[in-house]
Amino acid sequence: MTQPATLHPRRARLPGFGLTMGLTLSYLSLIVLIPLSAIFIRASGLGLGGLWEQLTQPRILAALKLSFLTALIAGLVNAVGGTLVAWVLTRYQFPGRRLVDAAIDLPFALPTAVAGIALTALYSRNGWFGGPIEALGMKVAFAPAGIVIALIFIGLPFAVRTVQPVLESFESELEEASAMLGATRAQTIRRIILPALLPAILTGFALSFARGVGEYGSVVFISGNMPMRTEIAPLLIVTQLEQYNYAGATAIAVAMLVISFLCLFAVNLLQRWSGHRLGQGA
Repeated sequence: MTQPATLHPRRARLPGFGLTMGLTLSYLSLIVLIPLSAIFIRASGLGLGGLWEQLTQPRILAALKLSFLTALIAGLVNAVGGTLVAWVLTRYQFPGRRLVDAAIDLPFALPTAVAGIALTALYSRNGWFGGPIEALGMKVAFAPAGIVIALIFIGLPFAVRTVQPVLESFESELEEASAMLGATRAQTIRRIILPALLPAILTGFALSFARGVGEYGSVVFISGNMPMRTEIAPLLIVTQLEQYNYAGATAIAVAMLVISFLCLFAVNLLQRWSGHRLGQGA
């Protein structure tokens, strides 16, 4: 009795794999890898001592701390708020739902400078929101709180759009089976729905955080750009370049790139762990 012929691994691939892979790697190299490598090549001319000397300057440290801290806070807020918004859009029908769904993508289409001007007008002392808030003893515009609000605004679509498809494809039979077994609604959400959503929530957080770290246009107006207080790292890079301090600008760029990569790598590991745990639980 003859054995059925097995396909050779190379023949099992889709046609055109070599060509498409070559184009992909070339495109990735030209757009991403080569520009990023140029930053490290430029930084290598400073040496470790020169790089450390630039990065330990108080103004640079303050700008880096502010950029990453505000991006982290905005990412966490968007992870929670974006999940709630996605839940409402997928689980409820209400008048104007399509309009709300379309408005989620507005920060994608709106120029960031326009968003910064609008937020500054709203949260300044004479703005609709800024006046009442300052009457309570709090300040948003020209303060770190304003930076957080701007980053929440531009990062919300990432959190919503990563969670929404998962909710739409979630099998309702699992919720029905949980209810039939006597679980409460809160138990179903905590033990059935949230574990399935966790990888998507982490992805939305990572995208929102990454966008917030490098955001410039929407923040530069509402922050006030006060050194050591509300000056973000991207703005400081521009300032260093205008002052022909290429060493300082390069050092800040390298620090932001390395820290961002480490943060995204940690989130990716957490995603893999949560997905592996979810697979074991299933």
